[in-house]
Amino acid sequence: MSLTKEGYKPRLIDEKVARYLRVFGAVSIEGPKWCGKTWTSLNHANSVTYMTEKSVRDLAKVDPKYIFTKERPQLIDEWQVVPEVWDAIRHECDSDHEKGKFILTGSTSLKKKRGEEKVYHSGTGRIAPIRMHPMSLYESGDSTGEASILEMREGKVQEGFVRKVELDEIARLLVRGGWPENIDMAEEDIGIIPESYIEAVITKDMHERQTKKRSPQKMRMLIKALARHEASLAGDQTLIKDIEEYETGDELIESRATVADYTSVLDSLYLIANQEAYSIHYRSSKRIGKSAKRHLVDPSLSCASLQLTTEKLMNDHDTFGLMFEALVERDLRIYAEYHEGHLYHFRDNASGDEVDAIVEFKDGEYAAFEIKLCDGRIQEAIQGLSKFYENVEKKPVYMCVIVGHLEAVMRDPKTGIFIVPLTSLRP
Repeated sequence: MSLTKEGYKPRLIDEKVARYLRVFGAVSIEGPKWCGKTWTSLNHANSVTYMTEKSVRDLAKVDPKYIFTKERPQLIDEWQVVPEVWDAIRHECDSDHEKGKFILTGSTSLKKKRGEEKVYHSGTGRIAPIRMHPMSLYESGDSTGEASILEMREGKVQEGFVRKVELDEIARLLVRGGWPENIDMAEEDIGIIPESYIEAVITKDMHERQTKKRSPQKMRMLIKALARHEASLAGDQTLIKDIEEYETGDELIESRATVADYTSVLDSLYLIANQEAYSIHYRSSKRIGKSAKRHLVDPSLSCASLQLTTEKLMNDHDTFGLMFEALVERDLRIYAEYHEGHLYHFRDNASGDEVDAIVEFKDGEYAAFEIKLCDGRIQEAIQGLSKFYENVEKKPVYMCVIVGHLEAVMRDPKTGIFIVPLTSLRP
């Protein structure tokens, strides 16, 4: 009998977890804290061991086998606290090749400098990794799901009116984020959890299992700089200049090496979700941009870092637009990975031609997306996608404009481009 918590909202990765447990001896669910890894794992487990309990840790340090139970799958939560657990599980999976023995969760990737020397085998073929993100709008119930990214490919999406969403609701979704504990929070309290997350990163999480001492002040500066450049192609030098312009104090980040070092800490906490550039044959292919688009794992973290509220977003249209783009791309990443695909962006540095998001499907075909907060810029997006279609050698299987303030799923009669509200999107 599974240990599913009362009130558990099904997640898109539930299917993948169930499938992998039928194929592998163990699965390892990795992702940022508070994204729901433990609750999702309990949905598939028959027993649970929490490595945050001191008595359990002490027992595992003597011999990890002492914490194993007979009720499988067994969830071992935050396994990396005692790195030796990994190899013990691999050996246990090798002992009889039985499938679905363990579910591991982790909120910090293990670094070579400390701990990884105690993990002697990658676990390939025995322990399958699964990446988890905060909730998409479809998972949280904020998207009604009339438009599927897969069904658009098959031409099955039905046009018609859908639920009308006002801009202040979009702003609220940005501030709230995709954290399960925040989904049903009262309006006046939706900013507290993301703000607490940032504080926890700076005061505690950035120091866990790290051998090098780093400055909380510099980390705060970097997170703010990343937030100010959310959904942009800003390089490390741009972040440094941004910090010099906006921040005061004795400790400023002054080098690319420092930016890279502090960013690596955020990456180890699964808080970086950059969007890589798409490589494709284009009319000026020698000038195709290779820079990744910057993202924190959830735009609510950017809002919290910059102290953006629903009201402030409504009064700052440019910032609102960038944060909305980040929200859409968060969801597109989740939906793409559900179909075993990937999320990219495209930019031609010479002409300035760009596509906000490229979803590449498992078979190598792809779809191109433009993102606009309001319906007044739909024609501009259609023109941009049409130009891309004309200049690209391998054509997208479909193109789509995703809009915030829109009350219908439509298709442009001339180009066939889909026009879809974000709150109608699903995998």
